[in-house]
Amino acid sequence: MEITAVQGDIAEQRVDAIVNAASNAMRGGGGVDGAIHRAGGPEILEDCVRRFPDGLATGDAGWTTAGRLHARWVIHVVGPNRTAGQTDRGLLLSCYSRALAVADELGAVTVAFPLVSAGVYGWPKDDTIACALEVFGSVETSVAEARLVAFDGPTYAMVQKALG
Repeated sequence: MEITAVQGDIAEQRVDAIVNAASNAMRGGGGVDGAIHRAGGPEILEDCVRRFPDGLATGDAGWTTAGRLHARWVIHVVGPNRTAGQTDRGLLLSCYSRALAVADELGAVTVAFPLVSAGVYGWPKDDTIACALEVFGSVETSVAEARLVAFDGPTYAMVQKALG
């Protein structure tokens, strides 16, 4: 699998699937989640409500339509909220591996990932990047390109450095 770094808005990526850092409720929110819902339109929320009436567990993944996004699907993952005391790194690793498993189920070949839990959920960005790369390097998948999308320049530089 090719791992690439991109600086920009994840909602603008032209890939088969975009990974959304969602909350357990699966009803939209702030950060990456809010940006994806705003750009994709109400179809994403409608599909979340229909497919996930009880939400989604931390560490798990599920998919919906991508609405008006350039992608075909949104793969929603629920990362651990470190600021609320969820410090199990295994849950963060699970987000990345479950997202790849869902991508395989869908037949997605190109997938754009945010740095899950690195925003308001308070996970250190360097460890979030390390988790992503650990999973990308160890999980068997049909995904050909995993794109790590960094919103700002300093974060992009961190991802670039980690990729070597």
